[in-house]
Amino acid sequence: MPSYSDDDPTGVRLELEAVPAGSPSAVVARQLLQLLTSGDLAPGSRLPPERALAERLGVGRSAVREAIASLEILGVVQVRPGSGSYLRGGTSELLPRTLSWGLLLAASRTEELLEIRSGLEGQATGLAAERATEAQVRDLKKYLDRMQRNLDRPKAFIESDVRFHTAIAHAAGNEVLADLLQTIRSLLQVWTERGLSTRAQADDAYAEHAEVYEAIAAHDPQRAAERMAAHMVTASERVLSADHDHQE
Repeated sequence: MPSYSDDDPTGVRLELEAVPAGSPSAVVARQLLQLLTSGDLAPGSRLPPERALAERLGVGRSAVREAIASLEILGVVQVRPGSGSYLRGGTSELLPRTLSWGLLLAASRTEELLEIRSGLEGQATGLAAERATEAQVRDLKKYLDRMQRNLDRPKAFIESDVRFHTAIAHAAGNEVLADLLQTIRSLLQVWTERGLSTRAQADDAYAEHAEVYEAIAAHDPQRAAERMAAHMVTASERVLSADHDHQE
């Protein structure tokens, strides 16, 4: 349990176990999650600086930075440039979501998460081809066109990519499926961004999405699912390559 100390500028004394050498940032994130959901930190509390966390856990600052980035994606903390990282909500708001966080923080199992995502994306795409309304098909085309206009702007391209996939999930008409995909997509966000950093990668991804769109617009569930499955193969390869390069 965290406690308070006058010699810590954040008012929090860290009672965290050292992380074994070579452990992924997910282990650091889980340690921090235990600290944040212990009930002793008030909403808006500032976390100790990266340096202090890294020293206490016996890891590099990059691992702490990655862990905080994951917690920010999950909405647990808010990072304020030049100020620090802050706890977003109270324990009553955070604890009901710990099951989802347990899955999301299993970053060492990226490949397994990619397998799950691939299956769910294929299912969602097949359903979308059956159920998508004309308005939903137009939305997909809108996001596809945005991807094409931003082939040289990785951040904008990825944002349109995410919206395209989210629109497919909603067009499938199954909100549980959409929520599951969003959960997995949130964890993989960091790696997805690293796997789509060049124009060549964006060109390939755009072409794959265009084929998925055409199948959905034609209301061809089998072809839509097949095109998404093919896209997931190459997309997963890009993510795993980014993950591997980062750990070297």
